[in-house]
Amino acid sequence: MKLSTLKNHSRDGRLLVVSRDLAWAVDASDIAQTLQDAIERWSSVETALRSRYDALNEGSLAGAFVFDSQKAAAPLPRAWQWLDASSFLSHGERMQKAFALDPIEGVEHTPLMYQGCGDDFLGAHDDIVLPSETHGIDFEGEFAVLVDEVPMGCSAQDAVDHIRLIVQVNDVSLRALAPREMKTGFGFIQAKSSSSFAPVAITPDELGEAWRDARVHLPLKVEWNGKWFGHAHGGAMHFGFHQLIAHAALTRRLRAGCVIGSGTVSNADPSVGAACIAERRAVEMIEQGAPQTPFMRFGDRVRMEVFDLQGQSVFGAIDQRVVSGDRSCA
Repeated sequence: MKLSTLKNHSRDGRLLVVSRDLAWAVDASDIAQTLQDAIERWSSVETALRSRYDALNEGSLAGAFVFDSQKAAAPLPRAWQWLDASSFLSHGERMQKAFALDPIEGVEHTPLMYQGCGDDFLGAHDDIVLPSETHGIDFEGEFAVLVDEVPMGCSAQDAVDHIRLIVQVNDVSLRALAPREMKTGFGFIQAKSSSSFAPVAITPDELGEAWRDARVHLPLKVEWNGKWFGHAHGGAMHFGFHQLIAHAALTRRLRAGCVIGSGTVSNADPSVGAACIAERRAVEMIEQGAPQTPFMRFGDRVRMEVFDLQGQSVFGAIDQRVVSGDRSCA
């Protein structure tokens, strides 16, 4: 099943069911007004949503209209909690080697995770509005999952059953601001602006064989200003999403609608490119002694898209540009 959120005059938009080929959509607000509403009442609304999805795919549903991803908000425009991990170890290893950092003890056994800002997610085609190019503007291609209510102490085995939807993310990072915040040990605030989401959220069964071990076994294709940047494969996650959920829920319950990210998709094979500029720069530092690739400038565009085993776009594309924003506080 594929779901999206239509922008309207509210903060949370209106829930849509989208066809498998992303061509058509139909209103679903009579079943659940918003995606948050659907996640909170999943057991009581899933059957009705799936029935509408099946009818939409069969072409037998009155009221269907052409799906326009330009009018879509983030599937979940705001979340109670946004937890982002770093579960592709090759990314951390490259950064560690490039900057001569001490290894993090136990990183192979305990996931790295921080709590980000979930109150202002961007749609797939929304501009990334930022105050300064000097902040080191970077994109980060990731996957993430939305969970229903997860009890404290949930095991990784049980956590799989709490994954309701999968989304694709551009977790925008400001690299010049990150080092100081990392040193404080308190986590990111200024270095992480609003994250962007592909227009459609999907249930795990939509991936078929590409959903195994709570991982997305598909490449994430990234283009920067129309040029190939990378196609790292999501199956290389060291920790699956079930393990990330269990880690987050060790000492607290997770409310329905919590979003848990994979961290930058990264592969050990350098020929697949990267999903963020920082990793390419790290490779350049290792191989050439200094970074060659600059960070993003105002007017730059980034595009991210995932295709299934049949070549069909899975989540729709993230395609957005970076623009200068007004620094004044009105």
